[in-house]
Amino acid sequence: MKRQSHTLPCALPRVMVAPNGARKTKADHPALPLSLDEILTTASACHAAGADGLHLHVRDAAGKHSLDVGLYREALQALNHTVPDMTLQITTEAVGLYTPAQQRDVVEQLKPDAVSISVAELCAEDDMAITSAFYAFCADQNIAVQHILYGETDLQLMNSLFAQGTLDPAHLQLLFVLGRYTTGQQSSAQDLNPFVTWKDQYCPAADWGVCAFGQNETLCLQAAHQLGGKIRVGFENSFQNADGSIAKTNAERVAEVVSFLDL
Repeated sequence: MKRQSHTLPCALPRVMVAPNGARKTKADHPALPLSLDEILTTASACHAAGADGLHLHVRDAAGKHSLDVGLYREALQALNHTVPDMTLQITTEAVGLYTPAQQRDVVEQLKPDAVSISVAELCAEDDMAITSAFYAFCADQNIAVQHILYGETDLQLMNSLFAQGTLDPAHLQLLFVLGRYTTGQQSSAQDLNPFVTWKDQYCPAADWGVCAFGQNETLCLQAAHQLGGKIRVGFENSFQNADGSIAKTNAERVAEVVSFLDL
């Protein structure tokens, strides 16, 4: 597997596409990529549209969310060949199926360049020694860890990790998730304010990005960009363009957000 020749973990890409997620199916959108061939085709189209990163979920033969190391390894090898210039980030999302130990195990076996991890899921065992050892492993292996944060409880958890010395607030990658637990999973640009206020106070140097659920995805990503954040866009979070129309493909969503980045 490709390893990047950097001494510090890779920076977050400007535009990361999240093309499928863990839960959605083709019943939600016929162009949702599930098979490896579909993911490769989507990655190529999104890269051509301006995405420089891909947030990778893999599915098993039944189309279910999986943290299988073999499936991830196969997908990463194929993507490295097809889109060698894209940053590839795996996820350890539990979806109620995987324990913290299983989430750690996929990272330790795979040693990816980049991974996104829900802080709440990783710390669910409440064993800070294990969590600290995992973060030390990631640092030793030069794995870029993006911490997924959903709200105030997660921000308080991050503060406890800072206080205990488990995480260094000077060297962080963050993802602020807007709208995941709101009514109808609809986000608003105002949802970003508490996250940015917290970041500016506790970890101002963090490399951060935003994803947003629902019809206001584009407006939320514009707000994040104006505040200096990176962008994660795609069918994992929303199918809708800014005008309310349903995008035909992930690449269409990428093209729309790239258009305002390049203004």
